[in-house]
Parts: sequence; structure tokens; C-alpha cells
Amino acid sequence: MNLAPYLLLATLEGLVQASVFALTALGLSLVFGVMRVVNVAHGEFFTLGAVGAWLCAMLLPGHPAISFAAALVAAPLAVGALAWAADRLILKRIDHDPEATIVSTIGLMYVIQQVVLMTFGPDARAVDAPFWYTIRFPWFGWSGYKVFIIVVAVALVGGLWLAMRHTRFGLIMRATQYDRETAQNFGIPVDRVYAAVFALGAMFAAVAGVLVVPNAQAHYLMGHDPLLMSFVVVIVGGLGSLPGTVVAAVLIGMADGWLSVFFSPTLAKIFSTLLVALVLVFRPAGLFGKAVRA
Repeated sequence: MNLAPYLLLATLEGLVQASVFALTALGLSLVFGVMRVVNVAHGEFFTLGAVGAWLCAMLLPGHPAISFAAALVAAPLAVGALAWAADRLILKRIDHDPEATIVSTIGLMYVIQQVVLMTFGPDARAVDAPFWYTIRFPWFGWSGYKVFIIVVAVALVGGLWLAMRHTRFGLIMRATQYDRETAQNFGIPVDRVYAAVFALGAMFAAVAGVLVVPNAQAHYLMGHDPLLMSFVVVIVGGLGSLPGTVVAAVLIGMADGWLSVFFSPTLAKIFSTLLVALVLVFRPAGLFGKAVRA
């Protein structure tokens, strides 16, 4: 039996999964790393990105690339604006208390979910890919759009890393992450930084939703799995560690691809659960995590 085609297919599909996991989990990790809160509504921001892509496809008839390009810009901006407003109107009023934030974002999750259900409906809706191109391998053809997903994810992850390391806003975010009180004493508007970070995390989830929807239909409950996998990736990589999140996304994505191709998707989910359990037992801070400053 020639395993080469199966290994190649598993690797390619794993890279796509890793790209989506990285985008969704980075938003969650960024919010926790800077704000020290858990955003339970993160999966609904993913859903809004997918629904936004469908809406753009309905409003902009013509070649799918036009509506997709519009969605790739408009949906993250709209979702980011919503997240910014949620932070200013809800999270700021409870002083970003970790326990209260969990309860508040659970409520926000259900509100968004029900609003999408009432306006979008219960049915799943398909969105055309912006282009159709098949990459020919010796054994099979593979979607060129999936390569596009990988390229966009790498570009966004690289852009975030450069912004965190080489821009003034990145320096401010790292200072706020390190010590909120000291940052305030140096005149950094921490509340504004928190709102911007919360919006940025939501935008990453929305971009992932836009990228995924041509391969999977949009529906109002589609945020559950991305939220779960984001938690898995962030726990394994280390809460608040962006490099750890990327490494964990690649590890879990590749394992998901290989196990799904050679065995079953169910086994892939079991592996992710076992990996989280092992990390929590032997390295509670995650592979790259550090203890949270008091």
C-alpha cells in the first residue's frame, strides 16, 4: 500500500486546520494575555464573520471574489466595532473582573446567537469560494482556495508578531500585559488598550469565519466548535502566550489532519481532549505559558 498520497493529503488538510485554529485561538489568547479575562463569546464573533461573508455575497452579486474581498474587510471591521462597544458598555463597567467577565460574555454569547437566529434563520447557508483552482498532485487534485487560507493565516500571524514587537501600540500592549498598574502610572490609557485588544481579538475570529465559510456552510451555531478548539489550543500552548498558541495550533491541526485521514475525526477530537488533560496534569501553565503576575 502506497502511503505517500495519504500522508500528503493528511498534511495539507492539517495545515488548513492549523491555520484556522491559529487565527481563532490567537484572538482568545491575545485577550487573555493582555486583559487577563476569558471571552466566552469568542465563538460567536467567528459566527458573525461567517454570516457577514454570506451577507456580502447576497448584497454584492457578480463574481464571488468581489463579495468575498468585501467580506474579508467589512466583516472583521463590523465585528471589531461590536466587540469594542461590548467592552466599553459592559466589561469596563464591571472593571474587567475575571469572574464577572465570564458571566457577561456568556450572556453576550447567547444574545448574539439568538439575534443571528432571528435575523439569519436556522438554516445553513452556502457561500461560494472567491476562485476555483485545483492544484494537481500525482495522486489527486487539491483546492487552491485552501492554500489561500494558509497564506492569509501566515500573513496575519506574522503581521501580529511584527506589530507586537516593532510598533508603539505593540509596546503599549506588552506593557499593559506585564503590569496594568505600572502602565497606568506611566500614563497609558489602559481602558482604551483593553477595548482595542478585545476588538482585535474579535476581528481575528471574524477573519477565520470568513475564510472558513466557503468550505463549510454558515449557520447560527457554528461558533461552538471554534470556541472549544480555541480553548484547547490556548490551554496547550499556554494562556496568553502567542508563540505557544501558534505552536499548539500547528500541533493540534496536524494531528487532526493525520488522525482524520487515517482513522476518524472522532479520534482526532479524543486526541485533543487527552492532550489538554496531559498538559493540565504535567504542565498546568501550558507548553509556553508563564505564571500570571499577581
